[in-house]
Amino acid sequence: MVYEERNAWAGVILTPISLVVYVVLVFQLAGGGPLTDVDWFPLMLWVIGVSIVATIVLSIVWGLIARAKDPEDAGRSDIRDRDISRMGGRVEQAFLVIAGLGVIVLCAVGADVFWIANTMYAGFAVAALVGSIARVIAYRRGLV
Repeated sequence: MVYEERNAWAGVILTPISLVVYVVLVFQLAGGGPLTDVDWFPLMLWVIGVSIVATIVLSIVWGLIARAKDPEDAGRSDIRDRDISRMGGRVEQAFLVIAGLGVIVLCAVGADVFWIANTMYAGFAVAALVGSIARVIAYRRGLV
């Protein structure tokens, strides 16, 4: 498994976990009250930061294991990897556009900042997840 594929798998594994953790924590902090009363900003920053660190750590550990098994191929990359990365980026951009449009609509109707920020956060998370899944599928089945 090449470096880029390991990173794609890290995204498939960790993105849904971080999203679920964030949602559960928001509901716990709300305690049955209105979600808009939750102090979501520091929580969101912490979840995003921990997710980034966890992805980096997972990638490093996975890379060390791969290097121990096959020192020559652990870090190599070729044109196929670049093509798959570009395709995954295009998939991600499509979902970011959808999230951006959702944010614009929420702004237009005067929604609370909580809903606007969380829509964008969910859009980022879904875009990262779908892009990672697209990359993994491309590695496993090939580019069409």
